[in-house]
Amino acid sequence: MRKSDIYDVSAELEREFGPVSSDSWEKAVQQAWDEYSAQILLDARKDAKKTQAEVAQEIGATKSYISRVEHGQIIPTVATFYRIIHACGRRVEIVPL
Repeated sequence: MRKSDIYDVSAELEREFGPVSSDSWEKAVQQAWDEYSAQILLDARKDAKKTQAEVAQEIGATKSYISRVEHGQIIPTVATFYRIIHACGRRVEIVPL
């Protein structure tokens, strides 16, 4: 396939993860959201120019916990997500779509 060829991304995703709404599809979607959340936290910390140890100390956690969160190995609770974001000088806003 040439770079300029147009193709159906949905078909590619279905080949990889199964039909939409299948268990494998839902698992892939959840994993994508988990990785996205981890990346948000990593970027927020780096933008704040803080170390993992600094953020951990501010929220009462360990450096290894922050590392595992940023690598997507564990998913923090919503409350912990907010605390990490706050420690990085950010805030979460819930706005209508």
